[in-house]
Amino acid sequence: MDKAKILSHVDHTLLKPTATWAEICTLCDEAIQHKVASVCIPPSYIARVAEKYGDALVICTVIGFPLGYSITEVKVAETKAAIRDGATEVDMVVNIGDVKNGDFEKITAEIRALKEVAGDNVLKVIVETCYLTEEEKIKLCECVTAAGADHIKTSTGFGTGGATPEDIALFKTHIGPEVKMKASGGIRTVEDMEVFINLGCDRLGTSSAVKILAGEEISGY
Repeated sequence: MDKAKILSHVDHTLLKPTATWAEICTLCDEAIQHKVASVCIPPSYIARVAEKYGDALVICTVIGFPLGYSITEVKVAETKAAIRDGATEVDMVVNIGDVKNGDFEKITAEIRALKEVAGDNVLKVIVETCYLTEEEKIKLCECVTAAGADHIKTSTGFGTGGATPEDIALFKTHIGPEVKMKASGGIRTVEDMEVFINLGCDRLGTSSAVKILAGEEISGY
């Protein structure tokens, strides 16, 4: 698969807690050079990136990250602030405790509340598949669809595992036709990226795509 095509699907990501402004700028410069889909950065850097780079790149950020158990009002406030500061895409984490309690109506309501705030901006819903049963994954596909979110996303990259082809295939079977998919976490090779794109993923969340495509070996899950 053409490298440019792969990169057009990538949310070029830097979410480690020690990320410096210099590292964020390097990420953004790489994003512009390689024409990736977006940069995914911590909320605290959105305004600075928007001021420095303007419309040269798409800014994505994370909400309720990485554990997801902030209350809905806090996630709504985070989303409002992110969009105000210049983000046009937000990746929210569902409340895993609500999943385990089987409170899927609450989860749907929370996703819907964030989509109402996001409006025409893109809302991706991180379900953190490594903690879920197959039944829970299916129920979350239904929640994401019913709430009107734009994407379902596998993982934060901070859990015990990342995206798998099996989970993407499961999503594809159970999401609505308007919902797109994002694979994130554990993407270490060109072959990984090609597999997920060929399975129908619109986005890939990775901090390593540029290095992978340059032939560097990547460690970690």
